[in-house]
Amino acid sequence: MNSRNFTRTVFAGALAIGLSIVASAAASAQSPEGGTARDPALQNLASRFFTWRATVQPCTGDDIPRVERPGGWVSPVAPEALRDERRIYAEFKFMLQQLPRSGWNRSDSVDYLLLRSAIERVNWELNVLKIPFRNPEFYVQQTLGALYELLLISSPMTDLRTEDILRRIESIPATLRFARANLTEPVQPFAKLAVGELGDARARLYRMASGLQGVIKPQYNQALAAGVDSASTAIEAFVKDLQSQIPAMPAAFSPGTEAYAYFLKTIALIPVATVDMLTIGKTEFDRAAFSEMMEGMRDGGIPDMRIFSSADEQIEQSRLDEIAIRKFLDDRDILTVPSWLKHYRNRLMAPSIAVFSSLGVADDLTSRTRLDEDAISYIPAPSPGLSFFRMASAKDPRPIIIHEGIPGHYFQLSLSWANEDSVRRHFIDSGPIEGWGFYVEEMLLQAGLFDNDRPRTRETIYRFMRLRALRVEADIRLALGEFTIDQAAAFLEKTVPMAKQGALDEAAFFASTPGQAISYQIGKAQIEAFLRDARLRKGEGFRLRDFHDYIAKNGNVPIALLRWEYLGLRDEVAGLWGE
Repeated sequence: MNSRNFTRTVFAGALAIGLSIVASAAASAQSPEGGTARDPALQNLASRFFTWRATVQPCTGDDIPRVERPGGWVSPVAPEALRDERRIYAEFKFMLQQLPRSGWNRSDSVDYLLLRSAIERVNWELNVLKIPFRNPEFYVQQTLGALYELLLISSPMTDLRTEDILRRIESIPATLRFARANLTEPVQPFAKLAVGELGDARARLYRMASGLQGVIKPQYNQALAAGVDSASTAIEAFVKDLQSQIPAMPAAFSPGTEAYAYFLKTIALIPVATVDMLTIGKTEFDRAAFSEMMEGMRDGGIPDMRIFSSADEQIEQSRLDEIAIRKFLDDRDILTVPSWLKHYRNRLMAPSIAVFSSLGVADDLTSRTRLDEDAISYIPAPSPGLSFFRMASAKDPRPIIIHEGIPGHYFQLSLSWANEDSVRRHFIDSGPIEGWGFYVEEMLLQAGLFDNDRPRTRETIYRFMRLRALRVEADIRLALGEFTIDQAAAFLEKTVPMAKQGALDEAAFFASTPGQAISYQIGKAQIEAFLRDARLRKGEGFRLRDFHDYIAKNGNVPIALLRWEYLGLRDEVAGLWGE
């Protein structure tokens, strides 16, 4: 069954029974607040939506929203598939609006807002940002990015995955034909980004194929070679077409004030005005810069950390550090690490992955059906020429372990995938997850993790803080049309500071994914305010471990909703509830 027919079949089932379940009796599972059971109509509708969404959700460079796809999946971007997606979005929105809300407890209401957010994200992508119609870089992700997702899976290669890899390679020419039909409003900076990412695609695909030949069975090699050659030819023709059209394309794009407000209120569920977010970003940048300066003075007599001599040394140190972090969290009564949780490990990056590592984070955070496997972060061999974050990890793996592994993304995603609430198992939003990943960095610094061992890592944490604070202004001003991509890049280049090309790439990414770059700093600020309120409300009954355990278990849920559910404080969600 092709992906379009699969999508129709899934939705037909949802539509046939969706309206019949709205008056169902309550299920037996208990809500997190210990009240009445979860509403089965809401849970059923959510299950059907997320099943459908997994068939149409685009590939992106963000590692957090990667989802498990049905076997044989290719990105459904044919014009008729996009028309179907718009129609099905409207039907799911209608069914959600028909659900009776009487008798719901706070947890049901939170789940409703989560499902509404997930449904409206389809509208944001298709009808507001119009990503398939404006952004040529979108098709880089639906071709090479879709392939990269399969290459990153750390489990042993199987025939089924090999066949899926071949299918995605073989689908590239058709996907790019659809791209030409869909790109009716292409924007110049996004087209330039796509041309840059695809410029050496043939050489990269050949290197990937060469690396795969030692992993897949020999009988697949001929199909792999033919698919790579055909895909390379199609990509080169697409690049040539884009290059010829770039001069006539609009030079800038921004969603504007109204659209950005819609995103914040309905999708990100962030009850913070943009002017206040700008203030938070500036204040936190000043604090981080001051802290970094003072930490540098404090550590002035301590030699800089050396780069690891080999990947093996870095991998082993990372293994020891991850174990030590888990122990530190438990010993200090900070957070519970379940005994069933596997580990976050480093592995030397294979050539077949390295050639596409510019397309997204080179990691495998596992998935809902692979909780019995370790998460893997693929690393390059340590060297002086590494990028900002890679260099930090080549001196001390702990900041990346904390943010990406434990107690960061891998930890939070795994606990969410094990949540008994179906909505929370499937809902994914990088906003609260990035906020948590950023929060735990400084939280562990303040708790003393870096006091005695490799203390100069404290300076690294403050440098991370400075960069994430600056992203707030870049994101907001790009979204509101107050920065062009070139202006945002110049701002980052000068203020971080960072290399010109890196600043331009980051600014272009922010422009194409408005709202993502604010998630680190604003999410962290929300968690800190939530912590303050929880301590005040619970008084002597407050326990930091319980507070952190609650956030981690519900890790994909926006912080304002967690605060409402946990403390019963409705002030932050009142403005988010309106239709």
